[in-house]
Amino acid sequence: MNSNNSDKMGFNATWSMAVGGMVGGGIFSVLGVVVMLAGKWAWLSFTFAGLIALATAYSYSQLADKFGEGGGAFTFLREMNRKDFAGSLSWVLIFGYILTISVYAFTFGHYVAHVFNFGAWMPRACAVAVVFVLIAVNLKGVGESAILEIVTVWGKLLILIGLAAIGLWKWQPEQLTAGIEPQGILGAVIGAASVFMAYEGFQLLAYDYEDIRDPKKTLPRAVISAVVAVILVYILVATGATMLVGAQTIVERKEIAIAVAGRKALGTWGLGLATVAAAFSTGSAINATLFATARLMHEVAKDHELPPVLCHRNENGVPDRPVIIIGGIGALLAVLGSLEMLVEAASLTFLFTFTAVNVMAFLQCRNRRWVFGFGGVGAAIAGVVLTGRLIIEAPLALALLTTLGLIATFGRPRINRFTERLHEKKGFEASK
Repeated sequence: MNSNNSDKMGFNATWSMAVGGMVGGGIFSVLGVVVMLAGKWAWLSFTFAGLIALATAYSYSQLADKFGEGGGAFTFLREMNRKDFAGSLSWVLIFGYILTISVYAFTFGHYVAHVFNFGAWMPRACAVAVVFVLIAVNLKGVGESAILEIVTVWGKLLILIGLAAIGLWKWQPEQLTAGIEPQGILGAVIGAASVFMAYEGFQLLAYDYEDIRDPKKTLPRAVISAVVAVILVYILVATGATMLVGAQTIVERKEIAIAVAGRKALGTWGLGLATVAAAFSTGSAINATLFATARLMHEVAKDHELPPVLCHRNENGVPDRPVIIIGGIGALLAVLGSLEMLVEAASLTFLFTFTAVNVMAFLQCRNRRWVFGFGGVGAAIAGVVLTGRLIIEAPLALALLTTLGLIATFGRPRINRFTERLHEKKGFEASK
């Protein structure tokens, strides 16, 4: 914990971290997926998902204020004496972040490889390479720079808003349905449920609570205004980029949709700007997610919910084994998975977490309970909708998530008894 208040993040840095966490990989990864599912209603999908994220952001800020600490859902449940559920949810949440890293790595690889065009193997190779480079960076103990985050976030926003403005200036609404099957409002609901991971990044601030200046005041203002800003950016980009190149092209080139739109808008310069923005955005998002998730895994292990080997820190004070495990699994999934499957699987894990956080806020906080109720019910309905889609379109991914959920709920107590003995043995050996 920082003792010097001047070294802590103020409103601008906190807001930038929240926006960067969401835009970091969000729109670059999910635009093609949401246009495929919702068609001309893609903007409405981002609105639906954004409103639920907005309610959840308020829930996070109110719970952090009530308990006076960060740490996210895992910490809040421990404070509520729901240790068993906290352990189960932490497993699901960690896997959700690993899936998110895989989506960002997948997206990074495809944007970078598109420029060099070295062959079909190149995107996966780039995905693995960026993850392992950032594992090495994290093991060195290189932290996030608030000033760097502010600069890069505003750079990304200017590129995205500029791209959207060019598309909107041309105003070709027929492009929103060009070459694809028309979708109704139900498509917008399915699209919203499927791309929830585009809004999950603000949660990472829950782990930075002690590094925020005057968090009781700064956190809610920064996070809520950040979510509103991101909703608007997503709506503008979804509409403007699709008007530039047409819905069919966005869907067919969904792995690099923003780069394709950038080339259409400004030629080679547009392609370059979009690719640089995507590479920096996804790389930064991988780094931030890896940094935060490794520390979450370390805290969960210290609470005896994971094996004691994950409590280890290297000479730089970094939880090295969690960093390597999280990054390694994320890289593997980026190689094996498709963009659509990874995005939807990650979204389902965060919908579960969003539901739980809103329910916690509803039970613990007395002001504006309708907001918590809206967020909880909305996230739960979206989770049901997405589950139905996965049953039809990606049963293997759903089976994997279901198996993880069952292990986290029913197998975890037995696993914990084993890890508890390991922790006791480690403590005994340390005392000798």
